Amino acid sequence: MRLCPVVPNPDKIICVGLNYLTHVGETGRALPEYPVLFTKFASSLVGPDDDIVLPPESVQVDYEAELTVVIGRPARRVSRDDALDHVLGYTVANDLTMRDYQYKTHQWLQGKAWDHSTPLGPFLVPPADADVSAAGIRTLLHGEKLQEADPSHLIFDIPTLVSTISEFTTLLPGDLILTGTPGGVGYRRDPQLFLTDGDEITVEVDGIGRLVNRVRAES
Repeated sequence: MRLCPVVPNPDKIICVGLNYLTHVGETGRALPEYPVLFTKFASSLVGPDDDIVLPPESVQVDYEAELTVVIGRPARRVSRDDALDHVLGYTVANDLTMRDYQYKTHQWLQGKAWDHSTPLGPFLVPPADADVSAAGIRTLLHGEKLQEADPSHLIFDIPTLVSTISEFTTLLPGDLILTGTPGGVGYRRDPQLFLTDGDEITVEVDGIGRLVNRVRAES
C-alpha cells in the first residue's frame, strides 16, 4: 500500500513564512506586522513515504518542518473567534525549499513551488483529537535534531491565519495552510546544510504525525 498526500488535490495551498520568532531571528529580518504568505500548487505534493527526489537544477535543497491546517468548511471573511470552526484537522508537511532559486528574486515562488517537493501526511487528525497549542515540532536528519519548537511560539496563530487569509480569498474544504517553520533551517546554519543523496529526513509534530522520507538524486 502506498499512502498519497492527505489531501491529494487541494484547491489552494497557502504557506506562511517567517512565522516563528527563532526563524525570523536567524534571518536577521524585522518582525513581520502582517503574515508573509506564498503559495504552492497541488503538483508540489508527494506522499508521506515517497522519496524526495533532488532536482538537477538546484544544489540548495532545504528542509522546513510545518504544522499544516486542513480546511473543512468554506471560509470567507471569518472572524478570528470563528476561524477554528472552519478547520477540519491537522497534518504534517515538509516545506522543501530550493534556496538558490528562492533568492533569485525578492519573490519566493520559484523556490517553493517545485513539482513533487512537499511531503504531506501521513494522518489527518481532527481538532477534537489534537492539542496543537503546545505540540512539539521538530526536524531530524539521520537522528540529529535540527529544528524544534511548538505552536505557542507562532507570531501569527492559527485563528489569525485563517481569518487573515479568508479576507482576500475563499478557503475551501481541503485547502491547506502551512503555518511556518521554526529556526534551524539549513540555509541559515554555519556551515550551511542541504539535503543530499542518501539522506533520511524526519519531520514530526507531536500528536499529529511523522514524515520520514529518503532523499535521492534524480536518475
